[in-house]
Amino acid sequence: MTSAEWVDDAAGPVVRPYAMVRGRTRNEGYWFDLVAYVVATVATLPPDVGMQPEHRAILALCRTPRPVGEVAARMNLPVGVVRVLLGDLFSMRAIRVRQPADPAARPSVRLIREVLEGLRAL
Repeated sequence: MTSAEWVDDAAGPVVRPYAMVRGRTRNEGYWFDLVAYVVATVATLPPDVGMQPEHRAILALCRTPRPVGEVAARMNLPVGVVRVLLGDLFSMRAIRVRQPADPAARPSVRLIREVLEGLRAL
């Protein structure tokens, strides 16, 4: 058999996801919510930092802000793996993260209705 017969699109990724993150299941101290937006703060990484192609692909993808869930979908990787890779980039300050607003900090529906009624009364 030739090597082309062993590796095809139906076989899936050649490197298993846990190998991409060296067996890690969590990043160092930061939790990425699925709806949190990620944006790259650098265009590229220096070659000596030892980042993998997936790190570079995430940076390219996140030149415009994207939710963590979308990054995982576009990378075709499990969310857990993407969270670990994002943690690596975050610790290097190569990305910024904007968490979703706390529901408790939003105004109530009652307050919004009162404001709307006040505006209509003007």
